[in-house]
Order: sequence, then C-alpha cells, then structure tokens
Amino acid sequence: MFHAASSLVPSSRSPKNRNDQHNGPQDDHDDGSPGRSGSGRPGDRSAEGPSPRPGVQRDAFFDNAKYLAIVLVALGHSWEPLKGDSRVLQAAYMLVYTFHMPAFIVVSGFFSRSFDGSPARLKRLITGVAVPYVVFESAYPLFKRVVDHDPQAAITLLDPYYLTWFLCALFIWRLTTPVWKTLRHPLPVALAIAMLASLTPHFGGDLDLQRVLQFLPYFVLGLCLRPEHFRLVRRRSVRIAAVPVFALSLAFCWWAVSKVDTGWLYHRSAAQELGQPWWVGPLMQLALLGCSLLLTACFFSWVPGRRMWFTALGAGTLYGYLLHGFLIKGADYRGWFDHPALHGPLGEIGVSVAIAAAVTLLCTPPVRRVFRCVMEPKMAWAFKPDAAELARERARRQPGREQRPEQERPQEPNPESKSESESARREPAGVQER
Repeated sequence: MFHAASSLVPSSRSPKNRNDQHNGPQDDHDDGSPGRSGSGRPGDRSAEGPSPRPGVQRDAFFDNAKYLAIVLVALGHSWEPLKGDSRVLQAAYMLVYTFHMPAFIVVSGFFSRSFDGSPARLKRLITGVAVPYVVFESAYPLFKRVVDHDPQAAITLLDPYYLTWFLCALFIWRLTTPVWKTLRHPLPVALAIAMLASLTPHFGGDLDLQRVLQFLPYFVLGLCLRPEHFRLVRRRSVRIAAVPVFALSLAFCWWAVSKVDTGWLYHRSAAQELGQPWWVGPLMQLALLGCSLLLTACFFSWVPGRRMWFTALGAGTLYGYLLHGFLIKGADYRGWFDHPALHGPLGEIGVSVAIAAAVTLLCTPPVRRVFRCVMEPKMAWAFKPDAAELARERARRQPGREQRPEQERPQEPNPESKSESESARREPAGVQER
C-alpha cells in the first residue's frame, strides 16, 4: 500500500546491478471497514467510512489509500535519478520514503488478518503472490538484457530484483500470519527481530531477508489493528494536526539531506554496512518506527473515506506497482533522465505528473484484463480438488434435498465479521489477502 524504495541490493551483485534494485510497493485488502469517524460530525464526510452494504461494495477508504500510496511509490522511483540536483527534491524524497512503504505494509497486514493457512487461502497466496513474483523476477532481468543490452543480467529467484522484493516479503509475512496471531504480544516480538536484523551484517542476500525482517513490525502492526483504529486517526482534529506535522517533517528532511544516509529508509542494510557502530542499528529502528508511524497516521487522516474518481483504481495497485517499473527502468536504460531539461523545477514537475498519470493508467480495468493471466491466474489445473468443497457440491446436487426454513437456518455471523470476510474474498492478492 504500501518503489517502493530505492535500490534493493544483495551484496553479491555488482554495483551496476545494485542500481537496478529499488524498494517496492504494496497492495492488499482483506477485512473490515473503518466505518464512521469518531468525530460525530454529520457533515464531516472525509472522516466517514463507506455506507454499510455487506457483500456489495468494497471499502472506499482502503482503495483510496492504496491508490495514493502507489502513486507515491512511483513518484519516489521517478525522483531517484533526478534528486541529486535539487535539495528540495531530496527532502521530498526522504519524506515520502519515511512513510509510503510503511503505510502500504500496514494495510497489507490489516487485510491479511483472515489468513489461516487453509487450502483456499494458500491457493490464493500462490496464484496472487508467488506466481507474479516468479514472472516478474524473470521479466525484469530479461527486460534489462534487451533494452540495456546487458546479456549478463542474471535471473535468479533467490535474489529479488528491483520491485519484486515486496512480493517475496508479502509471501513470507503472510505464511507466518498464524504465528503472529497466536502470540500474546506479537508487535514487541516483531520489533525485537527487526532490531536484531539491523545489527547483523552480511545477512539477507537470499530473498532479501534483511528487508523482510526490518519491515516486519509494520506488517504485524497491521495484523493487530482494527477498524476503530483507522477511525481514530481520521478524526478532524488529526487531519488538522497533520498539516504542521508534515510541514515540520519536510523542513527536518531538508536539514537532514546532507547529514542522514537515506540507506536507513530502505531497511535493506545493517548498521555496519552503512558505516555505523552496531548499536546504532537498533536505535535507528526505533526512531524510524516512531517517525514512520506518525507520518503514516497523518497520511491516513488525509485519505478520503468516500468514493472518489480514483477509488476503483485501488483494486489494481499491484498492477501499477509491478508494471510501472518497466517505464522507469526503460527510461533509465535509454538515458532519458540525463536530459538537461529534466534537471530543473519544471522538468521535475513534468516527470512527476507523467509518472503519476502512467501509474494511474496501469491500474485501470483494461490493463488489468490484459495482465490478469500472470497477476491473478486461476490455475485450477495445478491444485488438488478440495474434498470439503466437492462434498458440498455433491450434497447440493442430491435430488429432493429440501431447503431449511429461514427460521431454522444458522444465525448470521456478526455483520462486521461478515463484511470483512466477504471483502477478503473479493480482494485481489497484492496488498489484499486473496
């Protein structure tokens, strides 16, 4: 929800290949709706969740949040080759990288709460996360070979390339969801793991585990959240307070441009690899967690709760995330970012508008229909039939089987739980639980 970042890099890669790796986005939905804000103001539409229509409508708030987060992800990628010429752009880049991935990952965790390791959930995890990972982990190096004329670009499923680290991380996080749901205090445990990872150098080349572990607390936090927590941060008072918070944060980032290594924001390196003593890693993890969550809360407070012109695009953010990388890398391989006209205020604004428009188009239904075969394949041929589902199907086909009267049917579950479970079934895999 959620580059996502800038250079994803295993230490075994050459410097040139490291520049081809960036952080990734996010996308995921599964349960629940924030509902109405606690402000109680009838006219405060932006603080409201969608009207309750169980089984009929997706939650506009989360679709809006995912779309806006994916636009920030694409903007961050487009700023990467331009930011060296502008301190303001560097400050904006640092600000966006502080919260855009945490926000997307929190949403991913929130919509992974229903993952229970059942065969149906595992099938959706494979078709909606693992298969796209294999496809795009192979496609990006092939694209580099052809467009950048680099026959040495390696294809390896163990070394996430460019944007694909997020799919790898999401697969691992989701598989461990039952464990986190079992623990009494999952968030402190996840934070301790992230802090330990930050002081462990030369760890995490395979499957980008360093990043997987350092971003883990945000996913676990999402698992712990409930709709009322989102209502809390969307109150009018929080939206107003978010204005000076973002302003002060941007000013701080402008000051910190020459003093803070942006490598901390990518969460892919230990403290020693960033030239710092080992004890700095855990402290930076705590500091970044606090800053990221503060800015994430401010970001959520500004996300509209009603349907907007871009709300429907929130269902296709995984498409925008995985496909926009070809535009960014293609422009980079061809040297388009080196054009002098782009290294000024007007050029930077033009690039930002162009990439925002491009990622918006990539989230639209026509694009999703074209690429659904690799993003959300059905793959019924690959899985064994579900015995329970087959038994239910046989029971339905039995002749003379009478329907129970309405009053004898089992009691309906809690409306909120029903809405959340139905939302989970409707969501595509990206950030949402498939």
